[in-house]
Amino acid sequence: MDADVIAAMAKWPNVPAVFGWLQLTARGEWRIRGERIANPAIRAFIGRNYAVDSNGRWYFQNGPQRVFASLALTPWVYRVDAHGRVGTHTDLIPARLATAALLDDGHLLLATDLGAGVIDDRDTAWALRAVTDFTGLPLNERGFERWTDGSDEAFVKPALLNLEGDLTRIERLRAADLQQRFGFVADPSGP
Repeated sequence: MDADVIAAMAKWPNVPAVFGWLQLTARGEWRIRGERIANPAIRAFIGRNYAVDSNGRWYFQNGPQRVFASLALTPWVYRVDAHGRVGTHTDLIPARLATAALLDDGHLLLATDLGAGVIDDRDTAWALRAVTDFTGLPLNERGFERWTDGSDEAFVKPALLNLEGDLTRIERLRAADLQQRFGFVADPSGP
């Protein structure tokens, strides 16, 4: 967190938290009361001061005040840059892949050393370059069809996303089960 935020927390320790104002979309966009935050400096400030409490509720520490975030899907949204590197919507770079899943809503999920996050749908094509068969070879068209219709398995080769880890089978998960599986609260409602 920013030094001035830490100082404000120490100076005013009992400022009430805010709920229901801040949202994180499935594309990693911050919204205040439904309005997109367009200012890059404000988005960066939120990103630097984004954290999770002991109950799995994600928040932005705004000086001495916690502003809890409602999550459209997951606490992280992963993006893939032009070089195939994965990073979060807050510009953090994960190191290791732990789990991968195809959600029932079509999103691809990665669980890394930073935590669970969906791939921004605008970067799905890049991420799919890392989807392989059980030997680590890219899926051909038939293999891709068999995987998407559920008649065959597919895997993520972490090295193709500049991540460490072993070839990882892509599970199938319901979006409704993400909170329980990965231990976060998508819609914190209060203390």
